[in-house]
Amino acid sequence: MYSHHPLRRFSHPWFCRLPSLPIQSPNFCPKFRKPMEFQEPQKSQLGSQVAAIMHRLSLSAHSLQAFLLLFTTLSLLNMVVAEDEFCRSSISDSISSSKHSYWKVTNPTLSPSHLQDLPGFTRSVYKRDHALITPESHVFSPLPEWTNTLAAYLITPAMGSHFVMYLAKMQGNSQSGLPARDVERFIFVVQGSVTLINASDASHKLMVDSYAYLPPNFEHLIKCDESATLVVLERRHASMENHFTEQIVGSTNQQPLLETPGEVFELRKLLPMSMPYDFNVHIMDFQPGEYLNVKEVHYNQHGLLLLEGQGIYRLGDSWYPVQAGDVIWMAPFVPQWYAALGKTRSRYLLYKDVNRNPL
Repeated sequence: MYSHHPLRRFSHPWFCRLPSLPIQSPNFCPKFRKPMEFQEPQKSQLGSQVAAIMHRLSLSAHSLQAFLLLFTTLSLLNMVVAEDEFCRSSISDSISSSKHSYWKVTNPTLSPSHLQDLPGFTRSVYKRDHALITPESHVFSPLPEWTNTLAAYLITPAMGSHFVMYLAKMQGNSQSGLPARDVERFIFVVQGSVTLINASDASHKLMVDSYAYLPPNFEHLIKCDESATLVVLERRHASMENHFTEQIVGSTNQQPLLETPGEVFELRKLLPMSMPYDFNVHIMDFQPGEYLNVKEVHYNQHGLLLLEGQGIYRLGDSWYPVQAGDVIWMAPFVPQWYAALGKTRSRYLLYKDVNRNPL
């Protein structure tokens, strides 16, 4: 049993939860006949508030205990407010100076602040016809055949997909390996820069928002001198007779905006729409409040990475809040729909299989 001495209570392990009780429960002291109203105090008003409260409190042991608890609460509240404002200012200054395109993909908000310490919390979901993989669920491990590179596989055939999508974090003096035989590869840079070198020693510097398509069985090397993060898509190429793909290097801004009849979003396609290519990668931009007009249900599979912004994604009968850094897998024929929320643009990268008969 704990002593009833008023100061002993403050050493109780549950004391950290007590300061909110007097504010949330106005009848915490039986001598008060009507609820007391408290507002967040200013430092200059602290003394006058305490004096007023002392005038109303009796000198009984219970009232003294209530007074000490309230005094400590008000003092701590002022300290927290002051410290929070200082930290917020200094943190925001340092963050604003280091932000770059797609900054939130590699520096995600792992969870709302009031849930960050909740054990077991995740927004990730895996179902038969879709999955939402959020950053707090990423598991990085060394990437086979690559040097000084960690990868988190986010979409794989184990889900039911016919492609893989992973994040590759390349460290200093790192380089890629080759995909398996007959596997084509697409890379998109979300942080840092890399150099792409092919068998004829032609090289390309790829910065953020740059990408490359590497045909199946195409000799190439991706080198990184400092650090970079890539989104990598790979699939076994569905070849067609007399149709051959070629290496493609480009950047998002180089691609024209395409017409989207009946829709308001902006669309760019990063790969040719011709028959040799069995998939394409779309960049789709939504301004706040814009949404898909068509509630899509189709045979194509999707792999999606939200690069910027936030919104609501419908998958089947479920509705998911999503934000930059989230990855979505959509199986064939799952109902899908998106709406952009917040104050800034939403942009996502979308894999889609094309130009092949589903038989």
